Amino acid sequence: GYYVGASHPVDLAGKSEHVIKDEIIAEIVEGDGGIKSGIIGELGCSWPLWEDEKKVLKAGALAQLETGASIVIHPGRNEEAPFEILDILSDAGADVKRVVIGHIGRTYVNPDRLLKLAETGCFLAYDQIGWESSNFSLAPTDFPSDAQRINFIKTLVDNGHGKQVLVGHDVCSKDKLVKYGGLGFAHILDNIVPRMISSGISPDDVQAILVHNPADMLSLT
Repeated sequence: GYYVGASHPVDLAGKSEHVIKDEIIAEIVEGDGGIKSGIIGELGCSWPLWEDEKKVLKAGALAQLETGASIVIHPGRNEEAPFEILDILSDAGADVKRVVIGHIGRTYVNPDRLLKLAETGCFLAYDQIGWESSNFSLAPTDFPSDAQRINFIKTLVDNGHGKQVLVGHDVCSKDKLVKYGGLGFAHILDNIVPRMISSGISPDDVQAILVHNPADMLSLT
């Protein structure tokens, strides 16, 4: 798929959603150099949505219908963005329960709105664990602490949405690696899991979040 509109190639504007759909399907079914994609995305969305971003979302929905792959979303920085995105995907035929809304931690500070989104059935990804900076270069963003993320995850679990929770690091630059002073790829396992259990999230729920939920999301239904 395609990321946010600001990064789109110049020829995307001339492509129909069906052409984009065929591109996505080819990456899943045929692959590139023998490597096949397992998800659709991360489909990038701005706030407000660009028209070509809407087209990419519709193409992703059509590709999901043919492949069964999950769709992973980078939402715009607004609490209403995930709801608008899910409406567009649903109207185009996507199964919302096979959609991952990423970057939940930087999107929701209100647990009521978070639970409202959870009621749609989508996956909810706390995928920036370890990011605790309020000085983000791309946009004004107050990232929660990991302790706050764990509390939000516990809220979801306590309200029956544990099977929708995913976690990740978003290690995407050198400074996130241990070699360069970051927390690295083991932060969740080494530091977060013990805190989740001590906060009252059961080992079974932790196992679901780390193993069963990703397996469900990554399956091709």
